[in-house]
Amino acid sequence: MKKFAAAILAGVAMSLTLASVAEAKDKVIGVSWSNFQEERWKTDEAAMKAAIEAAGDKYISADAQSNPGKQLTDVESLISQGANSLIILAQDASAIGPAVQKALDEGIPVVGYDRLIENKDVFYLTFDNKEVGRMQAREVFKAKPEGNYVFIKGSGSDPNADFLFSGSMEVLKEAIDSGKIKNVGEAYTDGWLPANAQKNMEQFLTSNDNKVDAVVAANDGTAGGVVAALTAQGLAGTVPVSGQDGDHAALNRIALGTQTVSVWKD
Repeated sequence: MKKFAAAILAGVAMSLTLASVAEAKDKVIGVSWSNFQEERWKTDEAAMKAAIEAAGDKYISADAQSNPGKQLTDVESLISQGANSLIILAQDASAIGPAVQKALDEGIPVVGYDRLIENKDVFYLTFDNKEVGRMQAREVFKAKPEGNYVFIKGSGSDPNADFLFSGSMEVLKEAIDSGKIKNVGEAYTDGWLPANAQKNMEQFLTSNDNKVDAVVAANDGTAGGVVAALTAQGLAGTVPVSGQDGDHAALNRIALGTQTVSVWKD
């Protein structure tokens, strides 16, 4: 049976954070989502909305649809709708800066959810990105302890991508240094889009004459793009592939044997 790894998001911390930014009832909590292309954000939204409403507060939200510019105006809109506090899942950690500063200047507390927003006055809440990277690499390494590895990273505008990659490198460094593993391809995935992950993987397969033995993919969306590229070359199921988020499609791929692991953060 394929191992299904699990990592735990600090739910208690989330509850305390929501309580601290909404101590009194009838507050308006604005949530800016980067997109809903990943299944997990809808799951997270349902939990967040339930917690906010259970506290007697109002949930309002906006979907930036993977557009950093739209997210700037979304945050301004949430503020104009009377948001007393903001939770922001940043599409671009740098681009969101001006909107965050505007909120802080108006005395509105901000929680950077899942992705780092580099501002000393923003509370950062996330999971252990490096450990997720380690877990992904461990499972792929168990399946393929040597050979040509490809690394399909997350978005270059998301600090999590580098945290995940560094965790994976901690696990694989010794094997890479010894020559057992060779890094034959490494690329960021713009916007975390599966289509971009597929293009990157197709290029690495072409440049290596399909001689790729394992893929460390940053999440289930990118893993889906990787598996699509492998399928087109008749390699799906023979090359271990990692992911994270516990998407239903990824769980199905694990059952079929085309994906090796998905890390679930509750």
